[in-house]
Amino acid sequence: MVNVLIHGCNGRMGNMVSSLSADYEEITIVAGVDRPDTPDGGKSYPIYESLDAVKEKADVIIDISTASALDGLFRYIRETKTAAVICTTGLSEEQETEILELSKEVPILRSGNMSMGINTLLKVLEMISGPLTRAGFDVEIVEKHHKTKIDAPSGTAVMLADAVKEGTETAYDYVYGRKERRMVRPKEEIGISSVRGGTIVGEHEVIFAGTDEIIEIKHTALSRAVFANGALNAAAFLAKQKPGLYSMSDVIG
Repeated sequence: MVNVLIHGCNGRMGNMVSSLSADYEEITIVAGVDRPDTPDGGKSYPIYESLDAVKEKADVIIDISTASALDGLFRYIRETKTAAVICTTGLSEEQETEILELSKEVPILRSGNMSMGINTLLKVLEMISGPLTRAGFDVEIVEKHHKTKIDAPSGTAVMLADAVKEGTETAYDYVYGRKERRMVRPKEEIGISSVRGGTIVGEHEVIFAGTDEIIEIKHTALSRAVFANGALNAAAFLAKQKPGLYSMSDVIG
């Protein structure tokens, strides 16, 4: 049995992970952490205002909080040596470095997107980007999310761009807007555009634009369940691992 603590349990994703955990016989949610002003939705496990107050012992933490809450999480992980699945996006360079350092002591799985489909797409992009870009195709990425998403571009959009870069072994520049760029599009850049509106769960499109032909690869998340299931699968996987930095690629094999 894998005992899980949810950091950010009362948010939309936290609620989804809590609900879907009942489908996983090997996982038990033993506690959650969230702000006291958030409704708990009648959860059966204890919810604390801070990690310092948690009494239960967890094998794995699923973090679905905010970047501002991660410093306290990092301290807790270091003190308790608890493995962690970190789903939060919009991290600073310092926080990314801290995750790398923590992974030397405990198992850490870090992913900007927990969807099995997106992580399969990353592998596909690494395979096809080299031949297409050598043939002269330009690469653009468009990501769409709900109006309450704070960070832009999405962590997933950057992951997709990184997969293209990995597949081409090219030092691409990422461009997040062209309003001030009065110039012909350089060859070695990837444009990343963000759309925020309504209740869009998540949509990512990678566009390969060549001469007289266009290839578009698109992933649409219709529900947060795809991310919640990914997080739960990641927790079950991570509980069996040695210290190190893992990704969803390791989970899907």
